[in-house]
Amino acid sequence: MSEVAIEKALETPPYHDAARANLTRLTIAQALGGANSAVVYSTGAIVGNTLAPAPALATMPISMFVVGMALSTLPAGVLAQRYGRRVVFLVGTSCGVLVGLLAAIAVVIGSFWLYCAATLFGGAYAAVVLSFRFAAADCVPADRRPRALSLVMAGGVLAGVIGPQLVNNTMYLWMPHLFAASYLAQAALAALSALLLVGVRLPTPTKVEAVGGRPLRIIARQPRFVTAVTCGVVSYLLMNFLMTAAPLAMQLCGLSQESSNLAIQWHVVAMYGPSFFTGRLITRFGAPRVVTTGLLLTGASAAIGLSGVDVAHFWITLIVLGVGWNFGFLGASALVLECHRPEEKARVQALNDFAVFGTMTVGSFLSGGLLTAYGWGTILAVSFLPLVLALVVLTGTYGRAPARSR
Repeated sequence: MSEVAIEKALETPPYHDAARANLTRLTIAQALGGANSAVVYSTGAIVGNTLAPAPALATMPISMFVVGMALSTLPAGVLAQRYGRRVVFLVGTSCGVLVGLLAAIAVVIGSFWLYCAATLFGGAYAAVVLSFRFAAADCVPADRRPRALSLVMAGGVLAGVIGPQLVNNTMYLWMPHLFAASYLAQAALAALSALLLVGVRLPTPTKVEAVGGRPLRIIARQPRFVTAVTCGVVSYLLMNFLMTAAPLAMQLCGLSQESSNLAIQWHVVAMYGPSFFTGRLITRFGAPRVVTTGLLLTGASAAIGLSGVDVAHFWITLIVLGVGWNFGFLGASALVLECHRPEEKARVQALNDFAVFGTMTVGSFLSGGLLTAYGWGTILAVSFLPLVLALVVLTGTYGRAPARSR
């Protein structure tokens, strides 16, 4: 996305050159970094099923990806608060290079556990990439933060094309080692992202920001923070739960790898495409209403999946799921911005992401076992339980008709 498009989307007088450059770099880096996740989700369960010592472990590499996301968030928050976000960005892209190299080696030598270690680093990279949304919010005035947050996430639209197409065009290049070349290409994208992020200029944390703010236990008790975390957890948990199982479920239903890759591609496009206008919706209608819409769309995606198992059903399920995740996750992220003071932002945002990614590990580990033991239909049916919980919590905090967020 060009600097002109970013400036127009924010609808403000021209920003300082450094701010516009930051948003441009973060948007492109979001696209390149999001491709890392698309590659892992497109191939992780397939490679896992090939290398795993038991069928129930097929989705463990993707579960380790989620574990990596959870384990890295709190340390990343501490680093960001003390040394600034750019240091965290460069550590994250280093993990992105490492995942590609280790995964390629694991495929070549046939090591399941090395492959799991590789995806663990991939999760750390993915967690850092998702923190770009909060960095974007730091670049603009308070009233423009939802749009900036949403705009950078829109870079993921390109990730939805880059990742699966990278797999399609490279997976057979190093036969008989399926996907080995894909992982090497992914490592190259991470290195390119690092070069972009070196140029990001964000304020160095002050002494007050480095050590100040309320204790996290006080912040975590706020009803709005609890609601924001709950909705973020459910939105991301269910997206990951279904997307983890979908490629293997399609394979088990006799559908081709190419159709699976395209399903993930359009799912990722649907995840990030609405970001061009989600920020506007949050500003106009309030984050609670946007979150509610996202949760209802996620429920609709599960209902569509229960209606059939041909290619069209999988594709529509994953597309609607992607839009539901966008509304739910970005709306919940906007709620988080209302729950902290400036000197608390890095720690509170990291705590939110830790809760989101930590809970996701449960879904990731369950999905493989549930899929192999009970089938795709059970995966979809179970999804309705956390949806009901999130809607109850959201309604309890904001009322029957969630009001515009303050």
